[in-house]
Amino acid sequence: MKFTTALLASGTAVTALNPSCAPGGNFDLSHWSLQEPVGDGSPRQIPSSKLQSCSGYKDEWFSTSSSDGAMVLKVPERNKCVTTPNSQHCRSELREQNPSAWDPKAATNRLFGDVQVIKSSGGEICVGQIHIDDSISHKPVAELYLNSKGELNLGVQTCRTCGQKRSPVTKLGSGTQRFTYEIRYEKGKLSVGINGGAQKEFGTYDLNSPRSYFKAGNYNQGTGATEVHFYQLKVSH
Repeated sequence: MKFTTALLASGTAVTALNPSCAPGGNFDLSHWSLQEPVGDGSPRQIPSSKLQSCSGYKDEWFSTSSSDGAMVLKVPERNKCVTTPNSQHCRSELREQNPSAWDPKAATNRLFGDVQVIKSSGGEICVGQIHIDDSISHKPVAELYLNSKGELNLGVQTCRTCGQKRSPVTKLGSGTQRFTYEIRYEKGKLSVGINGGAQKEFGTYDLNSPRSYFKAGNYNQGTGATEVHFYQLKVSH
């Protein structure tokens, strides 16, 4: 299987983003669903069909920046949000749906993001992750965290039911600096590259390459309200 999904629908420069459109008018959301930090007893789930087009879904938590057309993902304070059964943290996050899962031993599995944390609560925010297929485990493979000091760390599960081991990736100038990342989980190897630099490889312990999928957005590990903007987001398989 060989295909590339570019969330920047036109494939043109980031400046082409239209501030007047919902995110689906600037980004190809046909391969993604959205989970929001609010809902009636469980987080609100928005299917791909409702996210698409300039008149697609938008609300307080998922919208377009009026200044530059960036995709805006917000979460409220933890005591005001609804979480999943397996997490105590708030999120406005996109979940890869097509494909819904893939083989980490395949030649190409890559998530690229051009992102900026606009508002931080002082804790960490996960801006991109690889998650184990839900039929196998509710755990992630790896999560890319940015803290308010600009430190980027990768948390990797040591097994399919175990906790994470954190490793440093790099340090930015600040926690609100715009940057790009590329997370790869291909040919059985996990790596991360920042700002176009070389990919840094990380061990995957006893995970043994489970079927996985990508997620990206604002998965807040702190307790205060946060805001994350995406200018590009691409997935390649």
